Amino acid sequence: MAEGEKENIIPINIEDEMRGAYIDYSMSVIVSRALPDVRDGLKPVHRRVLFGMQELGVAYNKAYKKSARIVGEVLGKYHPHGDASVYDTMVRMAQEWSLRYPLVDGQGNFGSIDGDSPAAMRYTEARLKRVSDELLTDLNKDTVDFQPNFDDSLKEPTVLPAKLPNLLLNGSSGIAVGMATNMAPHNLSEVVDGICAYIDNNDITIEELMEHITAPDFPTGGIIYGYQGVKAAFETGRGRVVMRAKANFETTKSGKEQIIVTEIPYMVNKASMIEKTAQLVNEKKIEGISDIRDESDRQGLRVVYDLKKDAIPNVVLNNLYKYTQLQSSFGVNNVALVKGRPRTLNLHDLIKHYVDHRHEVVVRRTEFELKEAERRAHILEGYLIALDNLDEVINLIRSSRDPEIAKDGLIEKFKLSEIQAKAILEMRLQRLTGLEREKIQQEYKEIMELIEKLKEILEKEELRMQIIKDELIEVKDRYGDERRTEIEHSADDFTVEDMIPNEEMVITISHAGYIKRTPLAEYRTQGRGGVGSKGAGSKDDDFTEHLFVAHTHNYLLIFTQLGKVFWKKVWALPEGSKTSKGRAIQNLINIEQEDKVRAVINVQNLTDEDYINNNYLVMCTMKGTIKKTSLEAYSRPRQNGINAITINEGDKLLDVNLTNGNNHIVIALNSGRAIHFHETDVRPMGRTAAGVRGIKLDEATENVVGMVCVNRLDSNLLVVSENGYGKRSNIDEYRITKRGGKGVKTINITEKTGNLVAIKEVVDTDDLMIINKSGITIRLEVANLRVMGRATQGVKLIRLNDDDRISSVEKIEKIENAELEGEDQENTDDSNESTKE
Repeated sequence: MAEGEKENIIPINIEDEMRGAYIDYSMSVIVSRALPDVRDGLKPVHRRVLFGMQELGVAYNKAYKKSARIVGEVLGKYHPHGDASVYDTMVRMAQEWSLRYPLVDGQGNFGSIDGDSPAAMRYTEARLKRVSDELLTDLNKDTVDFQPNFDDSLKEPTVLPAKLPNLLLNGSSGIAVGMATNMAPHNLSEVVDGICAYIDNNDITIEELMEHITAPDFPTGGIIYGYQGVKAAFETGRGRVVMRAKANFETTKSGKEQIIVTEIPYMVNKASMIEKTAQLVNEKKIEGISDIRDESDRQGLRVVYDLKKDAIPNVVLNNLYKYTQLQSSFGVNNVALVKGRPRTLNLHDLIKHYVDHRHEVVVRRTEFELKEAERRAHILEGYLIALDNLDEVINLIRSSRDPEIAKDGLIEKFKLSEIQAKAILEMRLQRLTGLEREKIQQEYKEIMELIEKLKEILEKEELRMQIIKDELIEVKDRYGDERRTEIEHSADDFTVEDMIPNEEMVITISHAGYIKRTPLAEYRTQGRGGVGSKGAGSKDDDFTEHLFVAHTHNYLLIFTQLGKVFWKKVWALPEGSKTSKGRAIQNLINIEQEDKVRAVINVQNLTDEDYINNNYLVMCTMKGTIKKTSLEAYSRPRQNGINAITINEGDKLLDVNLTNGNNHIVIALNSGRAIHFHETDVRPMGRTAAGVRGIKLDEATENVVGMVCVNRLDSNLLVVSENGYGKRSNIDEYRITKRGGKGVKTINITEKTGNLVAIKEVVDTDDLMIINKSGITIRLEVANLRVMGRATQGVKLIRLNDDDRISSVEKIEKIENAELEGEDQENTDDSNESTKE
């Protein structure tokens, strides 16, 4: 090798070269081969085939041309690749089992659903379908950008104007480098309705769009089994849609039962499906089938499965769904090019990008038509000037030596433009007749009206959006059809909650933190003073601390003494009998070791804006602090809980109530005092605020035992002491004061009664559930407790052993016709020892 030649060799690191070359190749595959454009839903090869066919003049209303002629045209002008790639693309666009709305009208053998190959391109003929005309229309009105073809000799469109949302209608599939796309076809009528709904409201949710666009609509029909995959695909752009064949049972004249399949899942090869099924039958993997026949003809698809005498049709069909391609899935992966970059798109994105594209097309088309109209108006103005000065114009032309002098003379004399002067010189003599003159004036009037209209369209966006809608509705009227694919909800569609009846449950939480739910029916009413039935079973040193009734679909807001809140659905709690222990609450929520559940609020739902903004949580601590916060602040469930209130050192959260902002609040102390004030005295605060003083107390000896929020005039206050004494009094016996005071006596505390342990709001129709520390529960009717004065000692509610104490009291709604479990037992100490305050 000569010395000079060596100098031209540049050493390159092979790793860098391969990396660079592979990235270039990847980008080329992604952008120019495998992925569709979000605007017209076409890959370059499809676009070139359609554009090439239009250029060749094979429109839907023209004669068919040989496929080889079309392939040659596309290959030679726009797509310099193998002829097979072009012909295969054109063939697929003509197959009605491949595309929901075929774009090519084929004549000859274009293959079959059994996977047969089409005839060679020299035998088949093709032309465009009318639907394709909607994709290509307005292409000559400067609506889209054109780019040079591979050898710079011609121009080809970068995208089609697409009056149809083709990507949603026909879907697409392709494998690029490092990514793939698989988009499902949809129904035209539904898609148009969805797009119109989006134009009316750009902020429409995917759920609202799904009221119009219910699910993919496959060309081969069939059934979409289960809706979860469809929902996921629409919301995220990815989802697995399960498709099933449409099958029904028939009985022949001889009494033989058959399964008849009339529609199969999309993209399933019928012949290979039958072959594989026959193989499974021979291998005895599917029982009960004696024969399989394909009776499909021009009238439609029909596959017959003859059943054996003892076979159960439903069982056989379910096995066919399970083991054969009678059930298959379509993995939706909506990846398309947005401004030349691949993106995963949900339903809202797909519609948004399509509408943006159509808007641009309408703007560019209107601008083009406006320029054309103004150009024509300009010429007509010249004609009118010439007609108004006809004799002078004729004289000037006659006296001119050549057209150039005549043109200059016209420009100079009548202040015309060069275009106008040229048009006058080219005018035929017949245009000078009276009738033709009227025509020119009429045309000028019409064109000026058109110019006004076009200018208005360019000024007002709502007019442009209306045009997009009108054009889509026109397309829907012309090509819209019924859904082919049915939707059938499967067992997977129903969440766990849907499968659980919304029943009343008794929720019990023990002192040691064990929680469970028990059907309310397990608890039966007893007479006052009874011993009670065995309730919450527990360890020797444990006892039930919280007990209340909730529906299985409700949310529970669980508040701890350190001021945290956790969320749990009632059905998610472990179910247990009256005597079972339950499950440690630490296993259900991430509660700290030293923390403890203090209050559980039963909430209907957390999604109703009106409900969460007009309800409040009122919290009370052991040291008498009170705080009110809107429920909205607690409406976003988090796995690990959030801070509900800031707790001061040495204090604990004691109770939480759900209110409507217009309640009376009563806070009671263990010493038997209570304060009554209106909820409006407490202003709403932020979620993490510490609150304000609710009642004045002696921190060394006194603490709050409970808080009641009342909004019914007919309700009473029930107080219960630790030794089993209790009573109810009218709420108006407690005078209203400002918050932060000392309060008044609510029960006469003596050694016999013991300290106050609970305060509740009750009405006659309520029942009481009383639990003591040994785990015994008793249910009483509030109606059996007579109303007494505020400062009385009360009556004995439950008989206790010497070392036992009441731990918790809860009111529950009375169950109609509840059967009695045990007779009314001895009532003791029914005294009413009244003392002055």
